Amino acid sequence: MFADTIVSAELIRTMHPRIPVARAMAIKDGRVIALAADPRDLQELRGSSTQLIDAKGATITPGLIDGHIHPISGLDRAASLDLGGITSLEGLRKALHREAARLIAESSNDVPWLQGWNLDYTAFEGQPLHADLINDAALGLPVCLTMFDGHTVLTSRKALEIAGITGTRHFPDASVIVVDDAGRPTGELREDSAFEPVYQALPPRSLQQRVTLAHELLGSLAAKGITGGTIMNGDHRQLELLQAMEDTGELPVRLVVGMDHRPGMTPEDFDAIIATGARRGRDWRGGLIKLFLDGVIDTGTAWLYEPDVEGAGGNSFYTTPGEYAETVRRYSDAGFQIATHAIGDRAIGAAIDAYAAAGVTAPGRGPHRIEHLECLADIDLPRLATHGITASMQPLHMQWRTADRQDSWSRRLDPARQDRAWRTRDVLNAGALLAFGSDWPVAQYDTRIGMAWARLRRTPGNPDAEVLEPSQRLTAEETLHAFTLAPALAQGETDTGHLGHGARADFVIWAQDPVTVTADELVNTEILHTWKDGISTFAAA
Repeated sequence: MFADTIVSAELIRTMHPRIPVARAMAIKDGRVIALAADPRDLQELRGSSTQLIDAKGATITPGLIDGHIHPISGLDRAASLDLGGITSLEGLRKALHREAARLIAESSNDVPWLQGWNLDYTAFEGQPLHADLINDAALGLPVCLTMFDGHTVLTSRKALEIAGITGTRHFPDASVIVVDDAGRPTGELREDSAFEPVYQALPPRSLQQRVTLAHELLGSLAAKGITGGTIMNGDHRQLELLQAMEDTGELPVRLVVGMDHRPGMTPEDFDAIIATGARRGRDWRGGLIKLFLDGVIDTGTAWLYEPDVEGAGGNSFYTTPGEYAETVRRYSDAGFQIATHAIGDRAIGAAIDAYAAAGVTAPGRGPHRIEHLECLADIDLPRLATHGITASMQPLHMQWRTADRQDSWSRRLDPARQDRAWRTRDVLNAGALLAFGSDWPVAQYDTRIGMAWARLRRTPGNPDAEVLEPSQRLTAEETLHAFTLAPALAQGETDTGHLGHGARADFVIWAQDPVTVTADELVNTEILHTWKDGISTFAAA
């Protein structure tokens, strides 16, 4: 049997415990069939049609896997005005005025929407979010601004009118339409149920437009060395989009889709998600359910054991007691893996309780997992490993914290809980599986930046920046593991995330070894080539 491809390099980091390093790799039918310390040892696998690739001084690693990403639902948001980096109200108003003037000049008869995303809470300089802060700057246009975390939206008065939001509403979850003393909406909408009417009112894109955008985005992920990812808010429309994408070509990134389940869903909703959530295509599959137990610390919607400094944080996302645990049990019994958004310490504890009661999920699906774990209590730390729960975390979410502790996350917590932020080292030392992701479009999908943050706990390229909780820093090997083998295991996969015999030939060729370069250098280390299933998905010019 001859190999389709033989790849040699200065170093191959396989992430496989039995053969951790090699210098040559043979591939047949999209899988690794042999590894060798010397390329000459694979000579017998070389046939007349075998492709030979000599990466010379480069380093090869398994393909990178983003363990928590929103590449489909994030398309519309990321296609609008990027407000990242704006830290003042004046800067925000100027950006909105420029965009509004452009939209008006380019529009025909329709009134255009001004959409923005990636906005930091610090832009409001401590003031409550309010439509009056943006109405005149937007020249009367309907405005929908999504904060960087995706959990809060600020709208203009015109947008509220179009969406039919005239006052507070009761939701089956903890979503809130913020109103003033007179009961009039302020424009601030917290969590999905509250801002869904606004999103529904936005001008829709055609299926073909979305397919084109999605192919472009997945191609951009491949250019960063990403070969796999876990979608964390899927629905039947996203599955249809993925199928439409495969009908027009191969996906450069393999995807696991977590189907979104929200509080208050009916038995019919359960049945529909169970029926559609197990669908699969060539390079995508379901089998995962995404649940929410709380919101975010920044707006007081995270669920905490003790209230935050403003007295918030006492409520679960579920308003009906016992509904979350019963939801976990039902999906687990149906053979689904569960992923729960839990940022506050009490939410994390409640997720562990529910998982422990439900037991492990069906074979091949992977262990139940908790997403984010931004504030993890000592009492719950060892329980992650005890119950085999994956900690799925996003180091890049630390980038919005500031040295003076006046950022929107830190101001909500007392110093003791601030020190329990993003406990990556503690989670790893406790024996739990630690998988990393970006949560794009919340943060950058470039895993090199995520690796650097996990190693440095500060802004890469700025050695004078404060190191956040230095005891929680990880080694280069640990961060590579958290973006390769760990997210693969978190998905219940044994043939991705490593380059052992029989594994899928998903790999990245780096200009330099991502383990031996400094974390500051890593963010600029060139990715030369990305392969999935033995097929090139990206090659540097």
